[in-house]
Amino acid sequence: MPIYAVTGATGRLGRLVIGQLLDSGVPAAEIAAIVRSPEKAADLAARGVEIRKANYDDPSTLPGAVAGVRRLLLISGDTPGQRVPQHTAVIDAAKLAGVERLVYTSILKADTTTNPLAASGLTYTVLRNGWYTENYTDQLPQYLGSGTILGATGGSKISAATRADYAAAAVAALTREEAGNAVYELGGTPFTFDELAEAVTEVTGTPVVHRDLSAAELASALENVGLDAGTAGFVAALDNSIAIGELVTDSDDLSRLIGRPSTPLRDAIRAAQA
Repeated sequence: MPIYAVTGATGRLGRLVIGQLLDSGVPAAEIAAIVRSPEKAADLAARGVEIRKANYDDPSTLPGAVAGVRRLLLISGDTPGQRVPQHTAVIDAAKLAGVERLVYTSILKADTTTNPLAASGLTYTVLRNGWYTENYTDQLPQYLGSGTILGATGGSKISAATRADYAAAAVAALTREEAGNAVYELGGTPFTFDELAEAVTEVTGTPVVHRDLSAAELASALENVGLDAGTAGFVAALDNSIAIGELVTDSDDLSRLIGRPSTPLRDAIRAAQA
């Protein structure tokens, strides 16, 4: 019977968590991957991981998916406006199944008092994840092609870390012995967009500069390169969130959980370039 279960297991973070559990020596028979589409998890099944089909939007599928599990990683859903009912359904199923600890991926500086975990009666660990470094390194071809990183962050810093770093934190939270509830603020070494441009230039040898715009100017520039108005406005709003300090932390929780420094920005850029 699996000890650990991971929801959203075929997503980029979920796959990394399961891979790191296996690499750390956890037997495959002790891991369950909870997925919407089992056919997408064939590679995990081939490694001996138990595949359980469930859907956040269909609560009737969840009790069977978490049955017998002692520790459950609930990876936050990505459907705006549906996260609370989706997560509540998973939490209710976990409570019914007698899950000993639920680990939940949240976001930096989130207010846990509005989270259904607070009233669930479950023992929980909340991982308040910062931004993914890949949100920027995935754009490396655009940066190199244009020679410019556009932003509206006002020079503020972002405590980003790689998905692998956050996966390592999730594995640590799942497997460690911990008394009571815990909340961790997770983020890597902070950097500005100017520092991002400097790192891209240094690693790739291609000059890249940062242009800081207002949120309205950034949205307009993004529309000019083909984004629809809604998406452009959303991206500009994210940069505004950085500008007002919502995605930076001075917490060292991430490095303490994973037992090492977070992945340096230049190393992440090298990996993306490769």
